[in-house]
Amino acid sequence: MKELSLFLGCLIPNRYPGIEKATKLVLDRLGIRWSELKEASCCPAPGVFRSFDRITWLTLASRNLVLAEKKDNDILTLCNGCFSSLSDANSILRSDISLRNEVNMHLKKINKEFLGTIEVRHIIEFFYRDLGTDKLKKEIEKPLELRTAVHYGCHMLKPTRERKLGGAECPVFFDELVEATGSLSVPYEGKTSCCGAGGGVRSAMLETSLKMTEYKLERMKKAGVECIVDACPFCHLQYDGGQVELAKAGKLYNLPVVHYSQLLGLALGYTPEEVGLFLNEIRNPEFEAKMEAIWRKNLKSSG
Repeated sequence: MKELSLFLGCLIPNRYPGIEKATKLVLDRLGIRWSELKEASCCPAPGVFRSFDRITWLTLASRNLVLAEKKDNDILTLCNGCFSSLSDANSILRSDISLRNEVNMHLKKINKEFLGTIEVRHIIEFFYRDLGTDKLKKEIEKPLELRTAVHYGCHMLKPTRERKLGGAECPVFFDELVEATGSLSVPYEGKTSCCGAGGGVRSAMLETSLKMTEYKLERMKKAGVECIVDACPFCHLQYDGGQVELAKAGKLYNLPVVHYSQLLGLALGYTPEEVGLFLNEIRNPEFEAKMEAIWRKNLKSSG
């Protein structure tokens, strides 16, 4: 397996460094070769840049792709938005010669050229396709036994003609990865609906954005879950910060939010502190006590 270029994006280093640390620990623990993609910029965000200026979006995205091409590394993303932007730009520029030439005209000014020689991978897709749930189960040291609400997020699944990850309406691959940690993925109504963050909705229409978040939280809570598991820092921010904003209106949910890298890190034996589990705005003492107890007790059978 060749080395991967880790693309952290904007939100993880600036808002959720625990996700960054957990991801690096997990990749090392699983023997996956990686290096950080140095000099990378914003992906840029597909719901904003792409809508207003396609060429600027393609040029900025392709610059990131070229950085990985120089290393002959596929890009590994930890964010649905980054995955969407980079993957879609890669696909468009590979297939449209006219657009590729126009973008390369801009890249030439900084001595770069897009070639289309690498792939863009989402960490969930990578774990599922390249490692597989059977291998992950063999690595688990501390089965977590959590009731989780799995949130796929929009850009991981759609557009379906591009993603091809196994059914945008009733996907199972992320659930299987979560259950490989010994947790249970609990069904809930509206599972594949948007969290409310994407497409600039959170920035431009916060009230509408929070209504979408509340819709999801109500149904997660009704299903009796102990935490939300996501694979995107923007969704993570919407659920974490969104709960704080909803609490100001007296709407309390207190559901911890966990990125899959953190969940897997816990199951591999890292401490809650090592994976940054308690750095969110939403803190749930009961959940935190359970995580500490699981870490202290090795549940993996001997031999």
